[in-house]
Amino acid sequence: MLLWFAALSLVLVALVFDSPNLDYRVVVLGAVLPVAEGTVGGPWLLHTLPFCVVALFAVMLVARGRRLAQRRWLGVPIGLFVHLVLDGTWTRTEVFWWPFAGVGSLGGSSVPEFSRWPEGLAFEVVGILVALWVWRRYGLSDPSSRDALVRQGRLTGVRS
Repeated sequence: MLLWFAALSLVLVALVFDSPNLDYRVVVLGAVLPVAEGTVGGPWLLHTLPFCVVALFAVMLVARGRRLAQRRWLGVPIGLFVHLVLDGTWTRTEVFWWPFAGVGSLGGSSVPEFSRWPEGLAFEVVGILVALWVWRRYGLSDPSSRDALVRQGRLTGVRS
């Protein structure tokens, strides 16, 4: 389930923040990163709220005084937060609130995004439809708009 997280994180963050300076590539990276925990018997830390909060503070602390670096890397924790919403991790109290809801609840099971079949396939279809909508809404058929997204992470196309 990559398209579900990639397309919807891009749309949700673009519509909520509407920031021309946010690097949407990094937001998408943060949103799809927890899917990798499925390959190591997750869910692990990337599916927990405390990790997302620590990641947010780490970006602000490490890049303190460097506003451009903060603006770029702030997309990772934002994407992580969006992932928690989109995959329904918030419904699994023991994982979402780890370690406050118990320390032995990570690993050893499937990540939420891989445990929902055939619904997961429907989510991917929705992700494709949302990606097509993004393509049209932000004018990504225009090479300059597409180039701005690929090279700079910006959505510069026509917003109708």
